[in-house]
Amino acid sequence: MNRICSIYHFFADLVDKSDALITSEKLEDFPFDDELLSSKSAGRFPDLSIRLNRPNSELSGGELIELKSSKGYSVSSFNSTIPSGKKAIGDVLSGDNSQVRSQMVQAGDDVDSLQWRDVFYLVRGQKRGQTKVCLVHGSFFETVRVEELVQRVFSQVLDEQLIESDIEFNNAQRQLLARLFSKQRTFSQTRNVAEASVTLRFRVMTEAKVEANILNPQKYPAIGDNTLNLIVPLHQPDDEARYLRFVQSALTPEKYKRLSIFQITHLLNGPFLVFQSTL
Repeated sequence: MNRICSIYHFFADLVDKSDALITSEKLEDFPFDDELLSSKSAGRFPDLSIRLNRPNSELSGGELIELKSSKGYSVSSFNSTIPSGKKAIGDVLSGDNSQVRSQMVQAGDDVDSLQWRDVFYLVRGQKRGQTKVCLVHGSFFETVRVEELVQRVFSQVLDEQLIESDIEFNNAQRQLLARLFSKQRTFSQTRNVAEASVTLRFRVMTEAKVEANILNPQKYPAIGDNTLNLIVPLHQPDDEARYLRFVQSALTPEKYKRLSIFQITHLLNGPFLVFQSTL
């Protein structure tokens, strides 16, 4: 297909159908534009993925999207993968995710042509008849790299066990063990043990701290009730100009003019640019 697909065009589709963001009981029920998508897989990361564009296009497409809806202004837990700004498509489609790869291929994507994919979270909170929706880049939740986060957590567990036991490790041995358990897929794969009648799979649960709760009106008051927001990081000098150009190209001139565009400061991760529309 010759149509340009990107997270910005996905945002434009949300703007066009903003009423349904309020009325849809589940975000999975929202009438997403299937022509923008190469896969849909509710309950398994990614819930949605954007089609890839032709090689050498300024907009690559291929973004991965997870849907998160809650009753109240809190970000629901991340049950499938630890949130991050980018993910390697090989890791995403490994193991039990072969169906997602098949959907992408059937949609015409050369899946492995874009190894690193931007990740976005479509977050909706509803409270006392009010609604906030944020299409937010994963770096909003990733202030420590995923591998470093897992390694630090495992180091905490290891230190606790060493205190309680008589085993002694020197610092080099301790760091080696922590590095060996620095990847989430180490835990998330299903394990088979001979003679056991069950398989075992560890599940990592991730919760957003209050500093990363984009729906919290005390922490991020500019994200108002009954608004739809696209939120992207300003971590490189030319980011703002690129985002302005991309969003303007995806929306009609009339709808672009009605957007409020401003910056917010993440309490742990610097400035982000917000494109805000009313619901």
